[in-house]
Amino acid sequence: MVSLGAFISAFKTPDLRAKILFTLGIMAIFRLGSFIPTPGVDFGNVRECLALAETQGGVFGLINLFSGGALLQLSIFALGILPYITASIIVQLLTVVIPRFEELKKEGQTGTAKLTQYTRYLTIGLAILQSTTFVTLARTNAIFGGACDPAAFPTIPDQSVPVLLLMILTMTAGTGLIMWLGELITARGVGNGMSLLIFTSIAATFPSSLWNIAQQQSFETMLLVIAIGLVIVAAVVFVEQSQRRIPVQYAKRMVGQRAYGGTSTYIPLKVNMAGVIPVIFASSLLYLPALIAQFSPESTWAGWINTYFATGDHPIYMAVYFGLIIFFAFFYVAITFNPDDVAENMRKYGGFIPGIRAGRPTAEYLDYVITRITFPGAIYLGVVALIPLVAIVLVDANQNFPFGGASILIVVGVGLETVKQIQSQLQQRNYEGFLR
Repeated sequence: MVSLGAFISAFKTPDLRAKILFTLGIMAIFRLGSFIPTPGVDFGNVRECLALAETQGGVFGLINLFSGGALLQLSIFALGILPYITASIIVQLLTVVIPRFEELKKEGQTGTAKLTQYTRYLTIGLAILQSTTFVTLARTNAIFGGACDPAAFPTIPDQSVPVLLLMILTMTAGTGLIMWLGELITARGVGNGMSLLIFTSIAATFPSSLWNIAQQQSFETMLLVIAIGLVIVAAVVFVEQSQRRIPVQYAKRMVGQRAYGGTSTYIPLKVNMAGVIPVIFASSLLYLPALIAQFSPESTWAGWINTYFATGDHPIYMAVYFGLIIFFAFFYVAITFNPDDVAENMRKYGGFIPGIRAGRPTAEYLDYVITRITFPGAIYLGVVALIPLVAIVLVDANQNFPFGGASILIVVGVGLETVKQIQSQLQQRNYEGFLR
């Protein structure tokens, strides 16, 4: 359980207190940038369009989620951290496809630094592409789902080329600044900087979402949603902490006159080894058709897409979404966990699984176990991801349900990881940790 004394101990430690305050300061700067309008934007008309729009989600719901609502406010941090997330995933996938990337991954710190540099370059490239697309759609207010007339409420009054280029440059620079802020937290603060910025963006939308439910439905409905949210959080924490431990025994070996090995350990295989990546993959893939349909809204195929794949409350959308999450869960685990490499490393250092022969039988056993574990993990991800979609249908809510999908998975995952890091630093100073 959480100990309040641990919080006091953390702030009594000078260096740890400085790290926590530095992290909170960077998070505050990040949130402040989410409310600064991009040059050339009429913020008054943007607010009018937000009030007219039925939902602040739709096609751009995922980007808006990771930007903490900054996207639909056309702020300098409109793109949020999503270009960096996309770039990181692409680079990670390329390590399996491109041999050079795989070699860099195995080189240790030097190779990791080069891969990080490639990720930065790709992030800026994706930011330019996404900001260009976003500004193009913002000219006609298409980002508000057609609820705001561009003639009555022009969000970009001056649509000259220099102004549009300035907007693209500003949003791209905003993404670069966010990336730098995240790296500052990782280097000088507590926890993983990029993850904490995502945590900040998502957590910032919870109060407004709950307040919208209270206004559009009732105060009792809001309390019910909070109660359901607490149950979901408890369930997600339970599953995220669940793991299958594969026992590993290392045989004793003599090197000179000293004996090494002879110890017992285990391989922790989490039930949800893929994390939130399958949900992001599936959401991004389903947003592409709806995004393309925005460029030709009057066509027949665009109408079909808008009917079945735009709002997210149609059974066909839910079924495809659920199926894609299961597929990407198996796909991502397959490319990130290689049973052959694990078995080979165990064999090199004299390790073996009791009852299983070293080498190929060990790899087959690990593959069997990871497949059995991934299936319930994929079902769990699909169910959690469908929670907000089902809630919108049942509660008849026009806003995003705050407790579900990628949001709750990221918030719980980042929260647990950050608490563990602070706990480890407290234990190094002989303090009691957060978790007893």
